[in-house]
Amino acid sequence: MNRQQSRPDAPLALATMTRDADALVFRGALLRGVVTRLWRQAQPLRAGIARLDLTAVSEVDSAGLALLVALARPGATDTVESGPRDAAAGASGDGICVLGAPAGLAELRAAYRLDDRLAFAG
Repeated sequence: MNRQQSRPDAPLALATMTRDADALVFRGALLRGVVTRLWRQAQPLRAGIARLDLTAVSEVDSAGLALLVALARPGATDTVESGPRDAAAGASGDGICVLGAPAGLAELRAAYRLDDRLAFAG
């Protein structure tokens, strides 16, 4: 994990998310300090997404993974007020395509038993 980006004084506000065709494209570090803002930003953009593009993400922590899992769930009914569910709760269905492998993602997926589409693997 890149310690520079994990420091409390690191520029967490630089993490961004945009919609590009059927993908939500993330940039920067998906860490606890940015998850709430990105969750709210994703709500009007999430209908019909088929991909989460993480190729420009430097690292993911457990809060970032929870965000991604919530966005990957087909037909999810979460609202801005409730926020993303805990990643340990898992995802249903086939999930969506996840592009990229930022630092921390593989370890967190293994810990929460998530497959490469962020669905609960059992």
